[in-house]
Amino acid sequence: MSNKNNRPMPFVKIWLHCAWSIKNSSCLIPPNFRPAMLRHFRDDAADKKIVLDTINAREDHVHALIDLGKPQNLSTIMQYLKGESAFWINSQKILPCHFSWQDDYFAVSVSHSQIDRVREYIRNQDVYHQHMGWEQESDLFMKKYGFEQLKG
Repeated sequence: MSNKNNRPMPFVKIWLHCAWSIKNSSCLIPPNFRPAMLRHFRDDAADKKIVLDTINAREDHVHALIDLGKPQNLSTIMQYLKGESAFWINSQKILPCHFSWQDDYFAVSVSHSQIDRVREYIRNQDVYHQHMGWEQESDLFMKKYGFEQLKG
């Protein structure tokens, strides 16, 4: 299908704000290692044709703004980002423990009009987390976006 300018259709723009945390709270990401880890996330995402618009990390979690491409799905992207990065982090032998991410993650759609606001939020994680830890932030996400915790 083409439009009046003979461009192929469809056009897709699906923005997602994703966040995920470490599995073992005793295996924190050191501040001096975060720049290399974030570079690795960006490089690996580019290799896999994942548009990783903005990413930032704290010692126990990561936030990312992703532009989901037409042939992509969230589950696969998260598997790529989390799985490959954990493998890479362990291969660097920086941490005194086996590193892994939680199986779960948050992902919410973002209106195009809110992209700059989400970018700013992700870039300023150090400021936001002066007053709030990951547990408090994840509780806020649960409430704000209406997520329900599964009861076992």
